[in-house]
Amino acid sequence: MSLPFHVLIIGGGIGGLTLAQGLRRARISAAVYERDRTLTNRLQGYRVHISPTGGLALHECLPPHLFAVFDRTCGAPTMAVRFFTEQMRLLLAFDGDLVASTDPVARHRSASRITLRQVLLTELDNVHFGKTFQRYKQEGGRITAYFEDGTSAEGDVLVAADGGGSRVRRQFLPDAQRVETGVVGIAGKIFLDTARDRIAGPLLDGISLVASRGGLGLFVAIQEIAGGPVGSIGGNEPALAGTGNLYENARSYLMWALSAKREKFGLADVEQADSAALVATATRTMAGWSRAFRELVGIADPTTISCLPIRTSVPHAPWRTSRITLLGDAIHSMTPYRGIGANVAIKDAARLTRALVSAHCGKRDLVEAINDYETGMLDYGFRAVRNSLKAMHQTVTDSLPGLMLSRLTMRAINALPPVKRIVARRLGEE
Repeated sequence: MSLPFHVLIIGGGIGGLTLAQGLRRARISAAVYERDRTLTNRLQGYRVHISPTGGLALHECLPPHLFAVFDRTCGAPTMAVRFFTEQMRLLLAFDGDLVASTDPVARHRSASRITLRQVLLTELDNVHFGKTFQRYKQEGGRITAYFEDGTSAEGDVLVAADGGGSRVRRQFLPDAQRVETGVVGIAGKIFLDTARDRIAGPLLDGISLVASRGGLGLFVAIQEIAGGPVGSIGGNEPALAGTGNLYENARSYLMWALSAKREKFGLADVEQADSAALVATATRTMAGWSRAFRELVGIADPTTISCLPIRTSVPHAPWRTSRITLLGDAIHSMTPYRGIGANVAIKDAARLTRALVSAHCGKRDLVEAINDYETGMLDYGFRAVRNSLKAMHQTVTDSLPGLMLSRLTMRAINALPPVKRIVARRLGEE
C-alpha cells in the first residue's frame, strides 16, 4: 500500500536538486527551498569531477533524457591524471585505459558546475527561491519549516541540503562542528582560445597535481568543451553578463588552484585581497618552480582569480533517527583534495531517494528507511571526510621526510603496473 508523504528539501545545491529529481521521478511529493533569490546566485564558475559512483547516482535520479543532456554537455573525457614535483618531474601517471572508460554511465566526467545545476533545475516546478531557512518545529508526524520572509511550509520529512553552514544542522545537531583547516586556496582560469600555445603540453590532456617543498600544493585541470549547448543548458547565463569571466560557461579553459597554510601566503587577510594581490602572492610563493607551472598564474584571466578558505566537518556520532535528516555538505563537508565532495552528495541523494521510495511504497517504515540511509551515509560520508583531510595534509605538509616518502611511494606505484591498476580504480572514490 502506498503511504503518501511530502518532503521539504532545504537547499538547492547539487545534492538537494539531485534528491528533488529522484523524488520527482518516483512521483513522491517534494519541494525545494533555496535561500538565493534567483537561479544564478549560487553558481560557481569552475569544473567538478563526477566519478563513476556519481555518474551512476545521477543516472538513477535523473530521467533518461536529462541524463543524456548531462552527458552531452560534459567536457571532453579526462585522458590522464599525473603527479609531478614542482620542477615538473613525473612521479606517477594514470594514462589511457586506466582513467578512460567506454561505460556510458559509470565513467569519469568533467562537468561545469554551472551546467550541472542547469540540468538539475530542468523540469523542476517545485523550487522556491528567496527562502532563507530560519527554524523548524516538529509536532507529531508533521514538520513546519519557517523562513525569514515570514512564510512557512509543512511536510512529513525535512532534509537539510543547505551546505556547510547548514542552519538545519545547527538546530538539529547543535554540537556538530565544521572547522577551519588553516589552509586557503588561490585559483584562476586560463581560456584556451587565447592562451593554449602558452601552456605546457603535459597539462593539456587531464589533471595534474603537485605537492611541493615548502608546503604548497597545485591542482591543474582542463575543461575542454566537447560540444555546444543543448537548448538552454550548457551556455552562459544572461543574468551574469558583465560580471567578468569567472562564470564564462561556453569557452574551454584550464583551471589551476594553489593552496597552502594561510601564513605561507603572507597576506593579513588573503580572502579580501584583490586579484592583483592574489596573483602577486601566488607568483612569489612559486618562486623556484618550473616555468611551466609559474606561467599559469600570469596568463590567467584576472577576472577569474578567487580565494577560498578550506574547511572540514568533524565526524559526528550517530543520532536518534527521526523524520529530519541531512545530506551532502550539511553533514559531511570535506576539503576538495580528493575531488569527491559533489559525488558523495549525489550518492547521498540517490540513497535517500531509495529509502523514501521504499517507505512510500509501504515496504518499510519511514523512520526505519531513513535510519538505513543514515547508517550508510555516516560510514562512507565521514570516511570521505577523513580521506580528503589526509590528502590535504599530505599536499601542504612542511615535513620534508614525509614529502620524500610520498614521492618514493608514488614512484614505486608507477613502476608496478598491477598496483597502479588497483590504485586507478579508486581514483575519485571515497
